[in-house]
Amino acid sequence: MSTLPIQLRRAWRTDKPLTFVGLAMGAVLLIAAFGLVLDHQVITGAPAWLKPAKFAISIAIYSFTFLWLLTFITGHRRLVRTAAWVTAAAFVVEMVIIAGEAGLGTASHFNVSTPLHTAIWGIMAGAIGLAWLANLVVGLLLLRQRLTDAAFAWSLRLGVFVSAVGMAVAFFMTSPTAQQLAAAHSTGSMPVAGAHSVGVPDGGPGLPVLGWSTVAGDLRVPHFIGLHALQVLPLIGFLLVRFRPVWLRAGDRLALVWTAGLGYLGLIALTTWQALRAQSLVHPDGLTLAALAALIVAVAGSVIIVVLRARAAAPTMEVRAAEDRGARR
Repeated sequence: MSTLPIQLRRAWRTDKPLTFVGLAMGAVLLIAAFGLVLDHQVITGAPAWLKPAKFAISIAIYSFTFLWLLTFITGHRRLVRTAAWVTAAAFVVEMVIIAGEAGLGTASHFNVSTPLHTAIWGIMAGAIGLAWLANLVVGLLLLRQRLTDAAFAWSLRLGVFVSAVGMAVAFFMTSPTAQQLAAAHSTGSMPVAGAHSVGVPDGGPGLPVLGWSTVAGDLRVPHFIGLHALQVLPLIGFLLVRFRPVWLRAGDRLALVWTAGLGYLGLIALTTWQALRAQSLVHPDGLTLAALAALIVAVAGSVIIVVLRARAAAPTMEVRAAEDRGARR
């Protein structure tokens, strides 16, 4: 029998609102798919229903990952329940606004064209701010948990905190751009305040589906990378525990997890720096490539040092183990 229904029942027992939101995103994705076929409106250079589709996938992944993280927290039931409810409610608010604005043929993000749209944008921004705080609460609770394997425990903690950094990159998007301020000064109005792109208006040439600008900086790049630390870093921790070689000690695994976490944080910093310099991800200059090379060398070098030290210590460990077995006899 498939394990999927079993996993869903466990998720439902862990937290009903988050499970409901995660499952509901499947229905939203289906509606958005129909919208992409039937509704040919374009909003900021992209099909109107593309954003609801992408956010439905993202929210589903985040909801079920968040649920999984909650299973490692013992005690603090009220605080855990509050964090889960806040996250679920924030996602419902965000999805209703995004889908509703798509149906109306207007932008959901940065839209301050009328008092009503300004209020809607403020509500959505506030909801996501609360979800960010809930993410931090779960990270702090994980810091207090005593888990069996330290490397895996820190992969969970670093995943949460690094993802919070990635989420925080979105705050850079909410300030009016220089072009918007200049236009407001000359026209007396500002229908849009904030942007994903840096150096050009949103809606220009971009990568397929993702929409990331190919001619200027785009803060969605570090935001996307950072958000998925919530899955990538715990996966690294799980693999190190599940498939570790016998010679890789607990301290070595912990060092590798921290290397991955700091390296991931460095990648977020690098892509944020690149975007803020109005430089496209696909057209890095020499300075960006040099910084990327330095990051790769630092991470790879750390991994090699940890592995070589562990391998060098392996014969000593084997000798000690043999001596211990002989003493017990």
